[in-house]
Amino acid sequence: MALGAVAEPPVQRRGSDYAQLSRRISQAGLLERRPGWYVARIVLTLGAFVAGWVAVFLLGDSWWQLPLAALMAVATTQVAFLGHDAGHRQMFRRRGPSDLVGLLAGNVAVGISYGWWVDKHNRHHANPNHEDEDPDVGAGALVWTPEQALETRGINRWMAKRQAYLFFPMLLLEGLSLHVASIRAIVGRDSDGRYTTPMRRRAVEAVLLVAHTAAYVALLLAVMSPVKALLFAVVHQALWGFYMGCSFAPNHKGMPMPTAEDELDFLRKQVLTSRNVRGSWLVDATLGGLNYQIEHHLFPNMPRANLRRAQPIVRAYCAEQGIPYAETGLIESYRQALGHLHEVGQPLRG
Repeated sequence: MALGAVAEPPVQRRGSDYAQLSRRISQAGLLERRPGWYVARIVLTLGAFVAGWVAVFLLGDSWWQLPLAALMAVATTQVAFLGHDAGHRQMFRRRGPSDLVGLLAGNVAVGISYGWWVDKHNRHHANPNHEDEDPDVGAGALVWTPEQALETRGINRWMAKRQAYLFFPMLLLEGLSLHVASIRAIVGRDSDGRYTTPMRRRAVEAVLLVAHTAAYVALLLAVMSPVKALLFAVVHQALWGFYMGCSFAPNHKGMPMPTAEDELDFLRKQVLTSRNVRGSWLVDATLGGLNYQIEHHLFPNMPRANLRRAQPIVRAYCAEQGIPYAETGLIESYRQALGHLHEVGQPLRG
């Protein structure tokens, strides 16, 4: 201590570990909305998206539409990231403006149900990587635990044995899967007649999805031959799904999967099951800020632009608490995710 300095009293520890971290984040002003940043982001993203469709219209019946379809897959994913941020109310505190942006980005621009996605994504955030609670790790085309693998039959068992090799090819079908899931969420009912997915604006979402599909098909058929239109749609939807899947895959796959027997507080539940991806501003833009998965899960309504600034605070606090903080490069994150998928299928190969 320097001569003449006044000794400060020890910091009083109050509340949960998460509450203390939350106070540090709040004091740094990182939970404040960033309207200027989001206005610029929305203008640039939607501007590129609309410009892409204008280019499709102007290019006409040309095979150059196929490379343009790949570029539109990138633009579509960036619009979907805006819907993600709106769903977490990162842009606005009020539900109304958030839902408006979410419906425009999800139902109108991308063609997926915003209400379905919010319900599914909220359940994921509440219990990430929990086999019984997180819809993202339920058994399906892929399996995430050896127990799920052993329950597979037929073609699903064949796929489970080889799922690490099939993962990236299967992502080409992710876009189609999201569209189908959206339709099922809107019309699906349980045996008692109730809708399976809660949704605040079901009729509106249905109308918007129909309008999106009609406009999409009409535009493609108006400017190019049926064969080129079909190939454009295949390339666009396949690469959009691939990009979406590659954006979400590094976040939790291969991380611990808590069970009902694990008693984790909120801080540890979110940190231990999430993985960050290191990188520059280019990685931030490419992954829509999802590379700061730990910070995003701890503070879902934090504006995307603040996640990078929050990271050193969260990482330092985890070190203080002795909580492992997972962070790796993009390629290594995929290697870990694929390694987990391969390990899960081992009982079937053994």
